[in-house]
Amino acid sequence: MNKPNPKNTFDSNLKKISDAKHHDPFSVLGLHQQKNKPLIRVFLPYAESVQLAENGPEMQRLPGTDFFEYYPGDQQIAKHYPLYWIDKDGQSHLDVDPYSFGPVLTEFDRHLFAEGQHWHIYQKLGAHLLSIDDIDGVYFAVWAPNAQRVSVVGDFNRWDGRVHAMRSLGDSGIWEIFIPGLEAGCLYKFEILNRHSQELLVKTDPYGQQFEFRPQTAAIVTAEHNYQWQDETWLNQRRNRQWLHEPMSIYEVHLGSWQRDARGNFLNYRELAVTLVDYVKAMGFTHIELLPITEHPLDISWGYQTTGYFAPTSRYGTPDDFRFFVDTCHAQNIGVLLDWVPAHFPKDSFALARFDGTPLYEHADPRKGEHRDWGTLIYNYSRNEVKNFLLSSAFFWLEEFHLDGLRVDAVASMLYLDYSREANDWIPNIYGGNENLEAIDFLRHLNAVTHQQHPGTVIMAEESTSWPQVTRPTWTGGLGFSMKWNMGWMHDILNYMQQQAIYRSYHHDQLTFGLLYAFSENFILPFSHDEVVHGKGSLLNKMPGDEWQRFANLRLLYTLMFTYPGKKLLFMGCEFGQGTEWNVNRALDWYVLDYPHHHGLLQLVKDLNKLYTEQVALHEFDFDHAGFEWIDCHDVQQSIISYRRKSADQDLLVILNFTPVPREKYRVGVPNPGVYSEIFNSDSHYYNGSNTGNGQAVSEPVPWMSKPHSIVVTLPPLAGIILKM
Repeated sequence: MNKPNPKNTFDSNLKKISDAKHHDPFSVLGLHQQKNKPLIRVFLPYAESVQLAENGPEMQRLPGTDFFEYYPGDQQIAKHYPLYWIDKDGQSHLDVDPYSFGPVLTEFDRHLFAEGQHWHIYQKLGAHLLSIDDIDGVYFAVWAPNAQRVSVVGDFNRWDGRVHAMRSLGDSGIWEIFIPGLEAGCLYKFEILNRHSQELLVKTDPYGQQFEFRPQTAAIVTAEHNYQWQDETWLNQRRNRQWLHEPMSIYEVHLGSWQRDARGNFLNYRELAVTLVDYVKAMGFTHIELLPITEHPLDISWGYQTTGYFAPTSRYGTPDDFRFFVDTCHAQNIGVLLDWVPAHFPKDSFALARFDGTPLYEHADPRKGEHRDWGTLIYNYSRNEVKNFLLSSAFFWLEEFHLDGLRVDAVASMLYLDYSREANDWIPNIYGGNENLEAIDFLRHLNAVTHQQHPGTVIMAEESTSWPQVTRPTWTGGLGFSMKWNMGWMHDILNYMQQQAIYRSYHHDQLTFGLLYAFSENFILPFSHDEVVHGKGSLLNKMPGDEWQRFANLRLLYTLMFTYPGKKLLFMGCEFGQGTEWNVNRALDWYVLDYPHHHGLLQLVKDLNKLYTEQVALHEFDFDHAGFEWIDCHDVQQSIISYRRKSADQDLLVILNFTPVPREKYRVGVPNPGVYSEIFNSDSHYYNGSNTGNGQAVSEPVPWMSKPHSIVVTLPPLAGIILKM
């Protein structure tokens, strides 16, 4: 009884409804005037009988169909009338007819969305608990402009697209329906019939705020959160924080492989709020940066192939669990940053790819719409609705979860139309260049409005080219990012450190070249997850020499990073010298902390963090020439460099020896006479070093290295020392 009897001659609109092909079911179902008489018509494919309210008059089935009608005549009918019906299994149901409700989304909302300016469109599209005329239910809305019909399907309607076909809101391309009686916890998707090809697709909600545990992919209707935030003090301080001049030491974490429970299962956000936050606090990091926790289907993508741009992954708990994690971080004065991916998205058929049967979120032409290296699709930044989707996602994380910033992944791939492409595999812009003008406009807009609306938050770019003014204001022609990962410095330094000490004199320029451009941008110095995967080995195993030298080299590398201009980022496991390459499928090798070398390295990172945050000279002018001065960068033969780090009222001297040879009676120029105390030595026995070093050094009136005074010190092997007057 699913289709009309072909012998009956009845309105073709009814056949379209029963075939789930009608573009406007609200024009057919619900309360209407027919031949100047009121008529209520419903379509219930699983009903045996239907009454207008419990104990009310029975509605008549149209013969051979699943349509039921009732002519109320002069009878007073409620605006939103209930339907009492018995299904084919004998179960009773009492529902308010969803086709008795008018449009919900306002013209103003639609106008802003079409312009790409609706920063909070996530509060409108998707699924939201709503009460209309004191009737509770769930409001669904989705953008699918090339659909002939869109339906909500879920566990509440047997996943049948005929049951809850949605209303088209015209040229906006948005479809909506309010379904009374539904509650939080319902599973749902959208069933979409393409109007051109008649292709039928079942898609998860682009704006879904919670999803099933992978590999299941349905969205979950979420309750309006009633989490009671406790971080008002943190947020107030953040608004006025001068982050340019404050320490920022970031611990980059993949939550699923930092630690696991005794059975190898993921830890919950609330468990991590204890174990991870306590650890980060004890280590002295100022921020946690999370590899993408936006929902994603594949663990080994690390979250970079995102399908849920508005949902914390269910791997680690609920949205409120994640709020608790962030709140706990803020209570411990730890900021939270999220790796965010607006550059590309996966081809999974249940998600954004060809969402309404056409290339909607992506470009149609693969020369613009596909990253062949990654097997992913590229957003069409020329579409306002697509830009609005991404912009709204950024606002969502900053507002709904109080995040302190976003790290934007793969910015270079957004900026260049020919990124990682052969000569004949890309399309120039309207001026014939390789710049992606639409993506550039999007990034500038993203940075301008987030900084305006959320002062104190930071937006960081993973940008690996020499694109100018990435971190300069948009009104000067810049992209407007707060900071940029210094990929050039990272590659140069790691290449240098991998050289045997005897050959380092031939690569000395890799130590010093970075200072030629160090203040052209606001740089973060990253030793990230990308450097410890795909056969690259761990940081420890990049270091040359025997075991002692490898650890000494790594201690030296970290001393260089923490005393060099720029904010700091270190991937989990690197702080204690994990020997194996990072494996997303298991926890870090915490057992190695039983060994002195690893424990010593952990203590060194802890002390460097403390030094970096307490010594103003190491962070106040991270992005300014005023904070750095070479003492000597020319000691090529001995592979030694020395420099000053300066603040408005503090001066530190850093000397780094990149050979395993101790240098006794090494003379260093200093700007002022006095007693210089060694406040840090990476060769200390506390770090399992050889404990070669200095207590104090008294200056002599001997000009040296263009300075009027000098000191004589002992330089430990493969180590750095910091002196303070």
